[in-house]
Parts: sequence; C-alpha cells; structure tokens
Amino acid sequence: MESLGNFPDKVALTFDAEHPDRPGCAPGNVDRILDALSASSATATFFVQGRWAEAFPDVAKRIANDGHLVGNHSFYHARMPLLSDDGIRTDVRNAERAIASIIGVDTKPWFRCPFGEGSEDPRVLGLLEELGYRNAHWGIVLDDWEPWRKGPAIASDALKAMRASEDPPVVLLHTWPDGTAHAVPLILEELASADVELVHLDRLERVP
Repeated sequence: MESLGNFPDKVALTFDAEHPDRPGCAPGNVDRILDALSASSATATFFVQGRWAEAFPDVAKRIANDGHLVGNHSFYHARMPLLSDDGIRTDVRNAERAIASIIGVDTKPWFRCPFGEGSEDPRVLGLLEELGYRNAHWGIVLDDWEPWRKGPAIASDALKAMRASEDPPVVLLHTWPDGTAHAVPLILEELASADVELVHLDRLERVP
C-alpha cells in the first residue's frame, strides 16, 4: 500500500464487539483481528456488548488477556434515547456485570452508545455520568459494517482520514465484518512503517 505520510503520533483503534446484523461476517473474524493486533504488538480499545460476551466468553476473555482496553457497549445494543431512565440504568448495569463476571475487568469509565445514538443527548449523557461512565464517540467512521465495503478500501480510507485528522484520531471499527478483518492487518502494517503509536483511549488527551 502506498505510504500516505504525515500521520499523527498516536492513533486509537476502537472496535465494537457485538452481534452482527449484516451479512459478510464469517466465523472467526474477531480472532483474525486479535491475531493481527498481537502480531503487530498493537493495542486497541474494545467496546463489548454484554450479551455478546455471554455468547462468546472465550473470545471476550482473550480481548482483555491480550492487553486491550475494555469498555461497555450496553447489554442489548439498544438505541439509548429510546429507553426510559430506568431502562438505560438496567441495560448499562447488566452489561457491566456480565463483562465483569466473564472477562474480569471493570469497564468504567468508558461507554459507547450503540449506533452512536445518545452521544449528544443530555439525558443519556447525564445517566451515564450517574452510573460512572462517559460516552466515547469516534472521529473516523468507515462504514465497515456495510457488506460491500472491502478490506483494501476500508484500510485506504482509514489511513487517509488519519492523515487528515487535526485531533488524535479515534477510529470506529467492528469485530465481525469480513472487510474489517481484511483491513486491520493492512492498517497496522502502514502505521508501523510510519512509527505511529497505537494507544488505548485513555492515552489520548482528547476523546470525542
């Protein structure tokens, strides 16, 4: 892949670990992503859906065992603004308990609203704060969930967006698409050649 140059010093790759809702999600894509990160000695942040962790406990444990930061991605992956106050509290706490029980980590203070919905909603953000969380949005979105998005295009678009970013980039990816599993090694190879440091969200001075 052609080098783009002018990358920021630090980049945060973030992955939403959840049940897929589109075609193009071969079994084992999350393991392919984790293998690529491990081979590159790269670190990332994973927002884990509680119900997904219950369904795939071994992979969920591997995320933490490999040294990645784990955040809360709700239990049911519902759109937060559609839930009542108590519904939000229950959903977030159920995910927190499931992840703590299975993975053995505390997800606070990192939460990511499913679909990004609620990230600018004062009610949702206030309830998250009450529960000890802050919403971690993203700066770069690549539509990697779309079945027509292939790995080389995802990687190329990601690298271009990183180069153009004024703030330390927070990149949104998902653990299940075929395109993402193909793109991640390409992204990591390019960033390694440019001496870019892959960091957890908590290592960035500013998180969207």
